[in-house]
Amino acid sequence: MRLALDEAERAVRGGDVPVGAVVLAADGETVLATGHNEREAGGDPTAHAEILALRRAAERLGGWRLPGCTLVVTLEPCVMCAGALQQSRLERVVYGARDAKAGAAGSLWDLLRDRRLNHRPEVIGGVLAEEGARLLTDFFARSRDRGGPAAEG
Repeated sequence: MRLALDEAERAVRGGDVPVGAVVLAADGETVLATGHNEREAGGDPTAHAEILALRRAAERLGGWRLPGCTLVVTLEPCVMCAGALQQSRLERVVYGARDAKAGAAGSLWDLLRDRRLNHRPEVIGGVLAEEGARLLTDFFARSRDRGGPAAEG
């Protein structure tokens, strides 16, 4: 999670919401890929940390299936990301802060553990949650102070 938090800080430098993600290989230690939000930097609504990390891990492994792998992310995945995580056949998803407004791993929805789906990764939440939440709170407070997008809603 510390590496994911470092990635989240990189997002801020690019003007993006501080969310970072890391994909670990089946051994639980080897880092296959990292990502941080790049929606603002790239003008891409799908450039969430999880999506970028998944794409990079799949490229490195040579296929879209990521069996045995773990994704670690600083914020509970949204519906789009949870769908991609489920489709990638990850073994496990570890997240930090809960997302009461858009969380799809237990807060608003529980897409990753929906019994109707053919694959359900293990989900572990709350890891270093306070640190991830603090990054987000600080980012949005600064944004509101500057009259940025967070000030609008």
